Amino acid sequence: MTDTPEPVWEGKYLKVLKQGTWEYAGRTRGIQAAAIIAIHQGQLILIDQFRVPLGRRTLELPAGLVGDETEGESVEASAARELEEETGYRAERIEQLGFFHASPGMVSEGFTLVRAHGLTRTGDGGGVEGEGITVHHVLLAEIPAYIEARRAEGMAIDVKLLLFLSSTFLD
Repeated sequence: MTDTPEPVWEGKYLKVLKQGTWEYAGRTRGIQAAAIIAIHQGQLILIDQFRVPLGRRTLELPAGLVGDETEGESVEASAARELEEETGYRAERIEQLGFFHASPGMVSEGFTLVRAHGLTRTGDGGGVEGEGITVHHVLLAEIPAYIEARRAEGMAIDVKLLLFLSSTFLD
């Protein structure tokens, strides 16, 4: 495709672009995201929060935007900050696992998947004011059943949790 993307609309964090016959959304200012795998004492730490675009609570890995508050912030620094804000756990070390795209036919946004190592509990989590985050601790062996139970309750499930529906990742 040789067309140059044409801006259709741009806000503080999002923009809509058109390129040829394609219309898609992206992040402004080159902002990306980090999603965090945090396992503590045999339990995966998950969060849920209300997501306006879905109109319901969503079960997710802890995550956050990279560079939305501090220009030039590293993925590791952002992930560590978001993990502590959202879950109340501080990581000794953040390991990058790769860069991924969740919905490449609709959005240009990608995320870096990271794993947090050496977790220490520092607080209750819950995010910053207004986020309404609930923290969940799920035994690794119970993740598939836990996800299905939350789905049955009407909770949306983030695509990144597909990682944990296969036991091969947990080995």
